[in-house]
Amino acid sequence: MATVTSTWDVSDAAEKIGTVIRTDKDTLLSGARASDIRELMEARGVIVFPQINLSDEEQIAFTHTLGTFAHEDGEGSKEGKDAVYPITMDESVNPIASYLKGAFFWHIDGTMSDKPILASIMSARALAQEGGETDFCNTYASYDALPEDEKAAIADLQVVHAMWRSQLYWKPEPSFGELDAWMARGSNTLPLVWKHRSGRKSLVLGATALQVEGLDIVESEKLLVRLRTWATQPQFCYRHTWSLGDMVIWDNTGTMHRALPYDHKSGRLMMRTKLEGEEAFG
Repeated sequence: MATVTSTWDVSDAAEKIGTVIRTDKDTLLSGARASDIRELMEARGVIVFPQINLSDEEQIAFTHTLGTFAHEDGEGSKEGKDAVYPITMDESVNPIASYLKGAFFWHIDGTMSDKPILASIMSARALAQEGGETDFCNTYASYDALPEDEKAAIADLQVVHAMWRSQLYWKPEPSFGELDAWMARGSNTLPLVWKHRSGRKSLVLGATALQVEGLDIVESEKLLVRLRTWATQPQFCYRHTWSLGDMVIWDNTGTMHRALPYDHKSGRLMMRTKLEGEEAFG
């Protein structure tokens, strides 16, 4: 009897970030390659499965092969059951779509938590006619490339993060009620350099970064913007142009990401699941 082999073709998406895997549904859903996927995700930050066309149920099942399914702030569950979460600007589909507008700026998910999600898994269900790509940058690679004196200077710095800071990017003049509601989420102080249990180090930056402790507001802002500019240079980045049915996984502990602008009335729809965090910021 002939042996049936699954498809598993692996290539780089960019030099320092991103892997493209061409495979089949059965291989993904079996979990047989789960450890390979996790290793690649940590090493390369982003994994693209072109036009794999998983259904919602299949995406949930695939997520479970990789780790613990995450449920955050009402996301990803329906009547106590796992579910995909709609990423869209259509408030008839997602009533809190306006909150997602912060995603158009570089960020790491979960900076308001001590233990952020490990990864996000997102599938394209409907696309904008123009725009809507997703940018990723490798915060391991960008840290590694810093000059040694810069690494020493920032090694022990702490940064206050606040959700409301990221919302001001898209709405710089909110009402007092809006600002008060955002500020009710509080703040969280995190290391600027995340010393991972693996021994690797990455930068913790993004739109929620409010102020570096111990620096005045001007010097703090200069440092945060300079490091963000450094980390998002082309050599550390990958831009994914979506096709229908694409699924992308990214390591939330070692990348930043952002969506590019598109017409919010376009019907663009992504379905997302997440993996629960396994390591606290440290």
